Order: sequence, then C-alpha cells, then structure tokens
Amino acid sequence: MPLTAADRPRVAELADKVVLDTNNYMAWRDGHIPVIDSGEKTEHELRQEQPPRSRVAKAFTHIQAPVLLTADRPALSVSSDFPDAVAPVNRLYDQFDFDTVDDTPLSESWRTAPGQPAWNHHDHQKRAELARNLRSARFVAHARPWSRAPDPAPHHREEDS
Repeated sequence: MPLTAADRPRVAELADKVVLDTNNYMAWRDGHIPVIDSGEKTEHELRQEQPPRSRVAKAFTHIQAPVLLTADRPALSVSSDFPDAVAPVNRLYDQFDFDTVDDTPLSESWRTAPGQPAWNHHDHQKRAELARNLRSARFVAHARPWSRAPDPAPHHREEDS
C-alpha cells in the first residue's frame, strides 16, 4: 500500500493489534517524503506513527510474488520496535517455510529497501546471506533514484560509521 498523505489506516480498528507493514517507499509512486528521503525516519517508522496504539512490524518487503512459491526456504527479515510484534511474524514466516532474520528496530528497516543488497538478492538468499546483506547495506538518500545513476560513494548514516 503506498505511503501517502491520503493513506491513513483506521486507527481505532487497529488499536492494540500487531500490524504488518508490507510497504516499500517508492518516491516515484508515493511522492517525495522529506523525512524518508533524508534518512531521518523510515517509511515503517512513519507507519508506526499513524496507528500509535498498534505495534507495527515490517514484513514481506523484500520478496517478489513469484519467489513465494518457488524458492527453497529463503530468508526474510522482520523489523519492529516491539518484540511481541516480531514473534507472530517469525511464526508466520516459519509456516510459509521461510527463515527469519530480525532487523529490529524500525529505524533499521531501510536495510531491505529497493537497491540494497538484501533487496537485490531476495530471490535466493538464505539466513546467513541475508544477515550479511543487512550488515553491508549503506544508506543512500532518495534523491530521484530513477533519474540518474547511483552515487558511486553512498552516503552513510553517522551510526554506520
């Protein structure tokens, strides 16, 4: 579901529930959101603010539909600011025959964004490779990625240095 100003979840209905956020921010689709573009917040942190009494878990964001039925137990990540929101995602992934790598908290969920190593290798990575790909991710500002080649020297968040 696109993350736009008009995209507001039903707060009362989601109160005190775990909400799975499967969104990937795409500036070309969602419009530029400065706090995401700058790295100040992730789309998943913004989603958590929308239903503040819910517990958001980022899940299923770096796998394409065809891979769901063809891959041999791939690994997927989950991110949340709430451990009790991660547990049901772990169980769900296991039921679907996926391994899990915890990429908590939501502020780290950018590591599986389009263009990051975890996204680029989504169709075959196992748990160890996904963990390596999450560690090797480097934040790149979302300054019109569709209109120019990627910056050869990615911008790092201070906490990555």
